[in-house]
Amino acid sequence: MFLKTFSCRVLGSFPRCGVIFPRNPLGARYAALGQCSERAYYNRPGCSGSGGAAHVRVVDLRSDTVTKPGPAMRQAMAEAEVGDDVMGEDPTVNELQKIAAEMFGMEASLFVPSGTMSNLIAVMVHCRERGDEMIVGDLSHLHIYEQGGSAQLAGVHATTVTTRPDGTFNLMQLEAKIRHGYPDPHYPRTRLICVENTHNIQGGRVLPLPFLQEVRALADRYGLSVHLDGARVMNAAVALNVPPSTIVQHTHTVSVCLSKGLGSPVGTLLAGPQDFISRAVRCRKALGGGMRQAGVLAAAGKLSLQQMVGRLGEDHHNARTFALALLDCEPSLFVVDMSAVETNILRFRIKDSALSPQEFCARMGQVGVGEEAALGQGVQVLMYPHHENSIRAVWHLGISPEDTQLAIKKMQFVAAQLLNEQVKAQ
Repeated sequence: MFLKTFSCRVLGSFPRCGVIFPRNPLGARYAALGQCSERAYYNRPGCSGSGGAAHVRVVDLRSDTVTKPGPAMRQAMAEAEVGDDVMGEDPTVNELQKIAAEMFGMEASLFVPSGTMSNLIAVMVHCRERGDEMIVGDLSHLHIYEQGGSAQLAGVHATTVTTRPDGTFNLMQLEAKIRHGYPDPHYPRTRLICVENTHNIQGGRVLPLPFLQEVRALADRYGLSVHLDGARVMNAAVALNVPPSTIVQHTHTVSVCLSKGLGSPVGTLLAGPQDFISRAVRCRKALGGGMRQAGVLAAAGKLSLQQMVGRLGEDHHNARTFALALLDCEPSLFVVDMSAVETNILRFRIKDSALSPQEFCARMGQVGVGEEAALGQGVQVLMYPHHENSIRAVWHLGISPEDTQLAIKKMQFVAAQLLNEQVKAQ
């Protein structure tokens, strides 16, 4: 009944976007597409990349890691004053670290090549002995997407708590995971609790400040440390309309990525107490993260912190605009929880179980039959199949409101073509 109800509408015009959709189906060109696993969404061989013909517009929503430095950032990098950072003599790195420490309300900070290294260093410093234990969310980036480096390289055991849809934990479950048997030789020693804000897998959710307060109080009660994987904590700060120090004050240490929405090509800042950072410098060196004339990169980081934070709200607005368009789409194919659309990451699902996220992403990433006539140009919208049979799209400084509208039109085109094919198949 659903297909019959909307068949005439799909085969004609689409009044909500003003696009005329062709009658011919996409046919077999998609038959071999959509074979990539959601578990490997950072590396998808065989799937559409960001290339394409000159007449094709690419809207890359795969991640905010695809951002590229603009002219002002490139100029700052070219003109950066540099020195040997391993010797502590790079003035631009030193200035960046000072700016970051003040912004986060910490005593000191350290510039490192990546977020994965930053989190690993934090675990190594907090968990001083091999066989120590940290408590992490079962859907945390640190637990799932960082190759188990804490166990591989630091000898630190991880135990997990269930991650709720909003990125928080049940505090009773968290407390129950804390070991109390030390120095009993049978058990590891609990040293660290890790939280993630915003939460990647759960769709950019912002952790409530009261939750962070309660986690810190629990940690203090048992003499534990709290580390914040704040790769996108600036998005959280903008969403809450508070300075980042208001969030970070409830943790002992924080890792903040510069190369996502803040637009730097490389780099993460690890911040915490001075003695923590002193030990972190040693761990960075052991992991191969000591860089020499790193001021070229730190100059980009300075610009990110000083000029790129305020614009993150634009990404949040564009993500919400697309989410509302999904709900407004006719035929009604998508499921979106608008209360979960808080920052720049959007997760949504497809109502029709016959259409997989992989196939939908493949269709969005290809130029379909009749698309250029309908939309005025070919549009490739790149996004990923994601956790629990969902689709993830991420907005960033490379995606304008106009790009977002193109993505909406492409989504409506694909939805209409899918229904057209189903009607013809009856």
